[in-house]
Order: sequence, then C-alpha cells, then structure tokens
Amino acid sequence: MADSKYRSMVEFVADFNLKDSISSTPISIKSLAISKLSTNTESIVFTGTPTGSVLALSLNPTTNKLSLLKHIFVSNGTPIVSIHAIGHIGKIMVLSADGSLYLLDYFQLEPVKRIAVIKGGVTALSRRFLSKSHNLSDRYLPRFNGIRGRQDGDQSNTTCFFVVAVGKKLVFLELASSGSVVVLKEIQGVLDGIVRVMIWIDDSIIFGNKSGYYIYSCVHGQCRSIFSLPASSGPPQLKLLVREARVLLVVDNVGIIVDAEGQPVGGSLVFRSFPDSLAEIGICVAVVRNGKLELYHKRTGNCVQMMVHTGNGSGGQSVLAVEEDGKGEFLALAMGSKVVCYHNVPWEEQIKDLLRKKCFKEAISLVEELHMEGEITKDMVSFVHAQVGFLLLFELHFEEAINHFLLSETMQPSEVFPFIMRDPNRWTLLVPRNRYWGLHPPPTPLENVVDDGLKAIQRAIFLRKAGVETAVDDEFLANPPSRADLLESAIKNMIRYLQASREKELTHSIKEGVDTLLMYLYRALNYVDDMEMLASSENSCVVEELESLLNESGHLRALAFLYASKGMSSKALSIWRLLARNYSTSSWKSLTGSNDLPDSSSVTSCQETAVIEASKILEELSDQDLVLQHLGWIAEINQVLAVQILISEKRSTVLTPDEVISAVDPKKVEILQRYLQWLIEDQDSDDTRFHIMYAFLLAKSAIEVYEVEHGSQNSEADTLKEKNIYHLDRCSMFESPVRERLQIFLQSSDLYDPEDILDLIEGSELWIEKAILYRKLGQETLVLQILALKLEDCEAAEQYCAEIGRPDAYMQLLEMYLDPKDGKEPMFKAAVRLLHNHGEALDPLQVLERLSPDMPLQLASDTLLRMLRARLHHHRQGQIVHNLSHALHVDASLARLEERSRHVLINEESICDSCNARLGTKLFAMYPDDTIVCYKCFRRQGESTSVTGRNFEQDILHKPGWLVTR
Repeated sequence: MADSKYRSMVEFVADFNLKDSISSTPISIKSLAISKLSTNTESIVFTGTPTGSVLALSLNPTTNKLSLLKHIFVSNGTPIVSIHAIGHIGKIMVLSADGSLYLLDYFQLEPVKRIAVIKGGVTALSRRFLSKSHNLSDRYLPRFNGIRGRQDGDQSNTTCFFVVAVGKKLVFLELASSGSVVVLKEIQGVLDGIVRVMIWIDDSIIFGNKSGYYIYSCVHGQCRSIFSLPASSGPPQLKLLVREARVLLVVDNVGIIVDAEGQPVGGSLVFRSFPDSLAEIGICVAVVRNGKLELYHKRTGNCVQMMVHTGNGSGGQSVLAVEEDGKGEFLALAMGSKVVCYHNVPWEEQIKDLLRKKCFKEAISLVEELHMEGEITKDMVSFVHAQVGFLLLFELHFEEAINHFLLSETMQPSEVFPFIMRDPNRWTLLVPRNRYWGLHPPPTPLENVVDDGLKAIQRAIFLRKAGVETAVDDEFLANPPSRADLLESAIKNMIRYLQASREKELTHSIKEGVDTLLMYLYRALNYVDDMEMLASSENSCVVEELESLLNESGHLRALAFLYASKGMSSKALSIWRLLARNYSTSSWKSLTGSNDLPDSSSVTSCQETAVIEASKILEELSDQDLVLQHLGWIAEINQVLAVQILISEKRSTVLTPDEVISAVDPKKVEILQRYLQWLIEDQDSDDTRFHIMYAFLLAKSAIEVYEVEHGSQNSEADTLKEKNIYHLDRCSMFESPVRERLQIFLQSSDLYDPEDILDLIEGSELWIEKAILYRKLGQETLVLQILALKLEDCEAAEQYCAEIGRPDAYMQLLEMYLDPKDGKEPMFKAAVRLLHNHGEALDPLQVLERLSPDMPLQLASDTLLRMLRARLHHHRQGQIVHNLSHALHVDASLARLEERSRHVLINEESICDSCNARLGTKLFAMYPDDTIVCYKCFRRQGESTSVTGRNFEQDILHKPGWLVTR
C-alpha cells in the first residue's frame, strides 16, 4: 500500500505468481527484463529462474493482466544470471551462472542458440549505449579486425554491439538480426578480478568488481580506477541512466552519478539501505530491498514514493527491470516467485494528486522539472500556475494566488472578472468557461469567497476540538482572520493583478473590463489618488458603468478626470466648476477621505486645483462657445490661467478676438490687456481697433497707478483700490510695469491716434508718454521742453536733437536751458554740458549772442575756448583734405594722360594673346596689364577682363605716380 505522505509516481497494474502456475515449490526469480513489442501495445516480461528456464509473461495494459506466454528451457539446472532484451530485432540474450551466453527468440520461433564463439566463463555483459551528445564522427567502434562497426542504438539498424567480460579480457561482439554473432576483437589483461557488472556507454566501458569501479577507454585503450570499494561494502552495482546518459554507481547505501568519462556529476542519492536492485523510471531511480520499493528523485535526491510488499513467498533478493531504452512506462518487480508490474503515473495525474493534497509548492516544483526535461510545454506550465492560483484563492491565500496568476502567460484577465462583479454583466460572455481540472469551485464574488472560507475555518476549528484532522491552514486555525482584513487583502491583490494585466496585449473589450473593474476596486478601498491617476491617464474605462457609481460615492474629481479622458469636456468642466464654487463638507470628505472641516487655505488650494484642471481642458478645446462659457468663473479665481486659456496654442483653431473681448468682463482689465498684447505682439494683428483699445487701457491703468503711487488716499475704499491698482501694476502675467508697457507700445505702434491718447493723459503727470506722443505728432519744441525742462533729462534731450539731425535743434535746446521761462532758474550746468558735448555743431557767434550776462564766466570760459579751438581745428582739417583731394585728382589725370599717350608697335609677327591669330592690319585692343588681343577676342572678353583672367573692376591695377605709389 502507498503512504499518503508521498506522491504517486507509479501505480500497481498486475501481478503474477510463478508458484501458482509452474511449480508448487518455491521459486526465487534471479533475473528480470521487460520489453515492449513494436507491433502492438503489449509488453513482455522475461523472468530467469534458478532452474535455467526463462518465462515470458504478457502484460496487456488494456486489461491490466499479467499472463504466462512461454516457458523456455535454456540451460539444464543452471540459474539464469541476467537477461538482455533486444527489442528492435526481437531477440533476448541470456547469461547463465556457468558463464554461457544464449540467444533466444521472443516467441520461440527458433530454437535456443548457444553463442559458441565464446567458450564460456562470461561473468558480465553490456550492450553499447550511445548518448545524443556523442559526436557523430565518433559514433563508430574502433577498427576491430579490419571491420568498422556501425552506429548502434538506432531502431533502423539490424545489428547491435555487446561487450562481455571473460576472465581478465574483454570481448567485443556484433549481433545481427539473423542471430549470427561475430567476435570483433579481444583485449587481454584489461581486467583484474572477476567482473560482476558492466556498462558500455559511448566510448567508455565502466565495470565493477569486489575491489572497486574502473573505466576503460575504447579509444585510448587505457584502464583506470574510478574509486575503490571498502572490504565491508556490498557487491558492486551499476545502473545506466538513459535520460541523462550517465551511470549510477552504488557504494553501500549511496548512489554516485558519473558521466561517460567516469567523472562525478550532480549530487548523490542516499538510500535507506543497500539496495537489492535498481531501475530508472522517468525522473526517478527505483530501488528495492526486502520487498520495500522506493523511488528517489534524481535531481533532488528526495524519496518521493515508497511501497511495502509482504508475503513474497520464498524470500531472497528482489529484482527490478524496465525497458532498456529508458522510455518505458512499466516497472517490473520480482520478489521470490512473484512478479509485480507498475506503470508510470502520467504527470497530469501526479500534479492533480499533489493539488488535491494541497501540496502546491511540490506541484509547481514537479511542473518546472517536467518543463526542464522537455516533457511539457510552457503553456502547460502556465495552465498549472493558473490552477494553483485558483485553489489558493479559495484557500484565502490571496497574495500567493495572484503571484501564480502573474506567472501564468496563458491566463486571461477576464477569468477574474466574476470575482469582482456579479453575473450577468457587460463582460459575462468574455469569461472563458474553463474549469481547468475541476479542482476548485466556480468563480464567485470575493465577498462570497471570504464568507465561505471563514465558514470552513469555523467548521475546521470545531472538528479540531473533536479530534478530527482537517485540511485548513494551521495558521488560520491558530489565529482566525477577520472578514474585513481578508476582504481588504483580496481586493488589494486583485488590484495588483489587474494593474499588471494592463501591460499585456489585450482585446479592446477585455481592456474595458480590466480598467473599469480596477476603478471599482479602487473605489472599494477609497484609493482616491489611484482612482484619479487611472481616470486622468489613457484608459479604457466604460463611463456608463462608472458614472453613477462615482457620482453617488462623491468621487467627483475622479469622474471629472474620466470625462476629460473620454472627450466629454462639457461634463468634466461642469464638475470642476461645481467643485471650485461649492466646496461643502461632503465634497471635501470625498477628496481627502477625512472628516475634518477644511480651513480657508485648504479650500483656496483645492479651488486652484479645480481651476488648473479645467484650464487644461479649455486650453485644448476648440469649441469657442464652451470656452467662453467657462472663462468667467475661472477668471474670478485665477486670471493668469484665464489668459492662458485665451492665448493657448494647443487648440487647432484660434478664438475669434471680437467674441473673446465681448465675453471678458470689462472689470478684468488685466485679462483684456494681456489678451490684446498677445494679439498685437505675438499674432502681429494690424487691426486699429485693437491698437486703440490697448493704448487706452494701458493709459488709464498708468494714470491710476501713478495716482496711487503719488496720491494720499486714506479711506478703506481707497485702500482697497490701492491694492487692486498695485496688483494691476505687478500682476504675474506681465513681465514689466504698466508704464513701461505703455511707453514701449506708444513708441512701436503707428496704428493708434496720438491726439486721442494725449487728450486722455493731458492732465496727468505722464510726461514721458506725452513726449512720445508729441514726437509722433512731430512737435519737436514740445518734446524738447518736456525732456529738458519737465524731466530734466539732458541725455535724452541731446539724443533727441541728434535724431533730428539739424544744428538749430541744439541751439534751440541751448536757448531752453538759458531761458527756461515760467520763473525757473537758468540751467547753466545743462547748457555747459550741451556745449561740451556738441559745441562743434554750434555757431560760436550765435552762442555768444545767446549767452546770458548772468552766466558765470568760469563756467563758460573753458567751454567757449574749447569750442573756438575745435572750430579752428575743424576748419584747418577741411583745408588739408581739400588740398590732398586736389593733388590726387591731378596725379590721376596725369597717369591717365600717360596711359593714353603710350605707343604700341605691331608687325607681321605679332599675334593675338587669346586666339594666337596674326594681327597684321586687324583692329586690336590692349589691356592695362599689356596683353594684346584681336578685336574679335576683345568683344568676347569684354573691357574689364583680360586674357589672363584678371578683372580690373574687382582687382584694380595700381601704377606708381608722383603722389600715390604701390
């Protein structure tokens, strides 16, 4: 019977007792082999008896019966030591205790044949095994007796190779399908002692005797020891591990795995006792001792299954056998006279068995091993992960369940929809009706899962008190969780799965379900930030499913973000307007999740947030009516954002200026100014209406600012007005004060009427602005009076005179300095500065005539002296330049006369420097560089370019004269 703590790797199929069928006397089976027939699904189990006979038992997997097929007498009274089945040629090779080899047919169609090429004394034999990693170039036996062996192990080959140990020599045999045996080569003196076991793998022969294990290389012909056996050790045992192409060596109760070179690889297998026999079955090694069958995992070394058999009849050692190709599904066990057959449990059933026992980690470990072995596909691994996840979900281990869901690449997110929203719903038809292996209940909302799990825990606690063991987690029994904690954990982990699912490639319908249900879960835990982040980002939420839900729960910000992401701008703006104007206690609680009432600063901050979010929508919106509809309430809270909405470049079409100006509250002067500034400066608008309006708005604002800065209002209303004017002057939407903006605009624009602006500011103290406007009107005297007398800006006045460009302007400015009128004192220092900087431009006589008798002599003497000297110096410089110009003119005229007076001699040998034609009596031309060309070439070359390529207009030729030299 099987122990419940182990998993089922093999299961009982059938048994057969030789005592009941052949002889009433006890019979102890000495050897065993199993082979599958290639023609059908039946397998044959060959047993060797101590009396020298071989029994063939037929195993029918459909009926699960083991029946006697043949009873073959091989050697009279000599025990059968080993049996080797050669399935692809239908032969078995039998070794008897006297060292004789026999060849038998599966169905005894031919008589037993003793292999006479060997005279006896055989102690061990092995068929050659070639691994997949063995090089093709080496897949040949060494050249024995001039014959090269062919590749072994292929079902298409009709021959196979064996090696037998006879005394101290090795004998290599070739067996043909006809039954003929040929000795390829004998190697003497290789062995020391009697060989008990032998395995031939690739080009190495590993054998063992009572002293230890050795390896012989067929390529190099050398034999060396792997390791020695202690004297107290049991007999040597070898087992070929076909799947890994390795060999298992047994030392006492330890199995050591070596490769084809005899080098230990991997870990060792530690058995409970020294085994009677070994066999490889799938990913395990089966060992038997005293009727106890154990299966050890080859990679981990753990005992995964154990079965105990009693009543074997005759006692003695047990024998195990499997098909030699390592791919068989049956395992044969012989105990005394009884033969028991097992079949390898399919991996699917093994996984199911582990899952039923709630050994989830072991099941996943098995799946990963099978995947590494290539037994199952990656999709099957994902399938099992999903199955484990559902089981853990109903076991209330939500975090581990979601971890397995995330490891499954084939699981669809729609499979968890029924856990979140009750059926029927919009996505009911998208849920795949896949119950997997039917190990878990059908999907149900998480509330039901938690409630059912808590009932199971309470039932298990009651049963535990009654002494009944249950499958409920001990942790839950010791510390039962609360419903609220379990439900919160379930929702949190389901959120984690849906968040990860958003990164996958999904259909549009499933994306809608994932995002919508994710919003449901966020709302259930009041994850406000996550709700708003999902709603404001690119999402596939279904608005119809969430609209009433979010509205009723008071999550208006998330609903506004959702409307905006779906292009429902009007609804989104209405919500932001409501939030900005009506911040009640309930609205605040929906935003912060707190019961505390907000203070004024918090409300202001939230209002600003609402305005910011609304402005983001309006900046991209091209619906002019909707933009202007919501402009007013935004301007009440934040004028900067209102202006940004109007001048936004994100929208595809620009708003109509006339409509915008009409919609803006006339009291919002800053908005109008900034919008007009944008139209004029950024959009290059040349509409005179906008220029005039902008000029008037700036002028009025400048007058108000000046009056506030220089006035003396003391009333509360005046104080409030001062604050508004100060805000107007220092508003963050402008980079400069209002007067500076007014001055720049008045200077740069020509599309307004300066006289209208002058009428507006005439009674104010905006003298700079007046100067700009008078200059536009061309009233130079008034401009100079303002600059020199009102503003006393000497530098600006002098600069303006320079712009006029007439000497009389400076004289007019000097007269203003000397006679300011209106009872003002003469500005002698300014006059001296003017004479010092621009005295050379003034007539000294006129200056002397206009100098006031009251002007201190010490202020004017130095300036007048310097002015007279500069005047004389300027006159003399003019005379020098005049005389030099006259000399140059005379020199050039003389040079020109000399060039025209030159004589050129042309004879019969003279040729054109361009076409080499003789000139003779032809017309010719001569260039300044003395090159001569015929008239035809002269017309082609032109007057300014000679034959040498020199252009005399660009590269002037200088010739020395009496004044100008090179």
